[in-house]
Amino acid sequence: MHQFQPYPIDLLEINPFTKISDEWMLIAAGNQEKVNAMTASWGGLGVLWGKNVAFIFVREKRYTKEFIDRQGYFSCNFFDKKYKNDLKYFGIVTGRIEDKFKASGLTVGFRNNAPYVDEANFLILCKKMAAIPITEAHFLDPEIKEKWYSGKDDGNLHTLYVGEITEILAR
Repeated sequence: MHQFQPYPIDLLEINPFTKISDEWMLIAAGNQEKVNAMTASWGGLGVLWGKNVAFIFVREKRYTKEFIDRQGYFSCNFFDKKYKNDLKYFGIVTGRIEDKFKASGLTVGFRNNAPYVDEANFLILCKKMAAIPITEAHFLDPEIKEKWYSGKDDGNLHTLYVGEITEILAR
C-alpha cells in the first residue's frame, strides 16, 4: 500500500474543471467485503450546508450506485495520466459481471470507513449527506434532455450525491 498524507483543504489548488472533466476520477464505494468503482467526469467541489463538499452524479443503472446507496461513505480518486486506460476500463465494464479491481490490478484500501484506490495520487474521502434523484421534470433547458439523455433512461436519469469532505489525501 502507498503512503498518503493528509492534504489541508485550505491549501487545495486544483482546477476542478480539468481535474474532473478532462482527467476524470474513479468513484469508489463499498465495505470490507466488496467494493466497486466507476469512472466519472461530472461532479464538483464547494460549500453547502456549512460544510466542504464534493458532489457527484451517478446514473440509476450503474452498479456502483447500489454501493453508494448502501454505504455512508464514498471516495473520489484521481490518477496520473498513465492510468487513463484503467479509467476507461472502469467506465465501460460493469462490476456486476466481473471484479474490475482484480481484472485491472488496481487495489483497494480503506480509511475512515471510505474505500479508496491505492494507485491514485489524490483522494477526496466523503461522508454521504444527501441523495437527490434528477428527473426530466428538473430540466429547465430542453437541450439537456436532447443532448445528454436522448434515447436513454426514463425516470430518474441520475442521482446527485452530496458528500461532506472528511479528508483529502495526497501522495
